[in-house]
Order: sequence, then structure tokens, then C-alpha cells
Amino acid sequence: MRLAGPLRVVVIILTAGLTWILVSLLLGTQSGFSRLQQLLSSPENPPTAEPRPRRYKCGLPQPCPEQHLAFRLVSGAANVIGPKICLEDKMLMSSMKNNVGRGLNIALVNGVNGELIDARFFDMWAGDVSELLKFIRTLHEGTLVFVASYDDPATKMNEETRRIFSELGSSVAKELGFRDSWVFVGAKGVQDKSPFEQHTKNSKSTNKYEGWPEALEMEGCIPQRKADGQ
Repeated sequence: MRLAGPLRVVVIILTAGLTWILVSLLLGTQSGFSRLQQLLSSPENPPTAEPRPRRYKCGLPQPCPEQHLAFRLVSGAANVIGPKICLEDKMLMSSMKNNVGRGLNIALVNGVNGELIDARFFDMWAGDVSELLKFIRTLHEGTLVFVASYDDPATKMNEETRRIFSELGSSVAKELGFRDSWVFVGAKGVQDKSPFEQHTKNSKSTNKYEGWPEALEMEGCIPQRKADGQ
């Protein structure tokens, strides 16, 4: 019974010594132990993570100026992943909305207020090109036309179809070919070629996918049309 007190003291001293040695090994030195004490005593100041870059409408890295519409177009990837058309942070066409398909995916938008007029896809491999012509022949002045290809955009295109897209501002519609990738924003009544267009030819030597070129992605800001047509 007399040894219980001293023995307890020895055990406590040994335990404290072993704990000190372990902490020293893990943290290196007394300064390491001091850093641990500082961290434990300041839980309200944890390390902060790097802030994520801010994204704006449709994921743009910068906001659009006043009186401009933010957009992002993504063409389909091969015949597997469907295209996307986003305008002012609203997804107009996508696989999630179940309104995209093989061929040309086209959204018509009011150039004054940015409101969606209609959105459809047209099968340019096995479809009827007359349906596409009905859709784009009678556009109102100032209507914005957003186009994203998926799989094959051109097999059923005829001379009239290519001419209409050229009049909407396209620089490549007349040479668009089988399984090319194409994204384009044009408008009824434009005077010059659209600056919003990307095109990649289907070529065995450069295709990213077997039989298809890489998908295209384009974003930007489109000036809104004034209500008086100017």
C-alpha cells in the first residue's frame, strides 16, 4: 500500500515523458509544439481555401456590357453527347431539356428582349430539309438565330438552305460538310458576316473522335437590337 503513491507518480511522469517525445518526433522541435498549441488555441482562424473564380451568366468569365445578351453554344460530341444552347443563364436547348437531336439544333430569339421564340432540331441525315426551310424562310427582321450541330449537320442541306444561312451571316454554310462540327449565331437582316461562328471539318487526320471532329464551344455577348429596329 505504501508503494502505491510513489508508483503512481512514476507512471504519470513516464506517460508525460513519452507524450512529449512523441509530439517532438511528430512536430520536429519545440517550435513545432508551439505551432500546435497556437492552432489549438485559435480554432476560429482556420486556413482559408483559394476563392473560386467568379462566373457570370451562362458561365462567362466576365459580365456582358449593358444592353448585351450573354450566350454559350456547345456543339454535340460525336453522336454521343448532345449540344447546348444557353442565353442569359437560361438553357434553351440541351439533353437535360430533352429537346435536342441529330442534325441542326436551332433556337430563334427575339433580338430586342432576348425572349425565346422557338427551338427545334432538324435531322440532316435522314430528315426532310423542307421542315428546316419552313422554320428559317420567314424570320422577322432582327431575329437572332442560334445553331449548334450534332452528329451530321449537312447531308440534307440544299442550295437554298445554305444561301439562307449565308444571308443570316454565316461564312461557312456553303462549305459545311458531312459530320462537320458547327456553332453559329446569326440574325435576320445583318449587313456583315457574323463574328460568332466556329467550324471544324470532318477529317480522318485531325478528328478527335473516330469519325467525328472535336466538339466546339463558343461564348460571347450579343448587342440587343433597339425596339425601333436600329
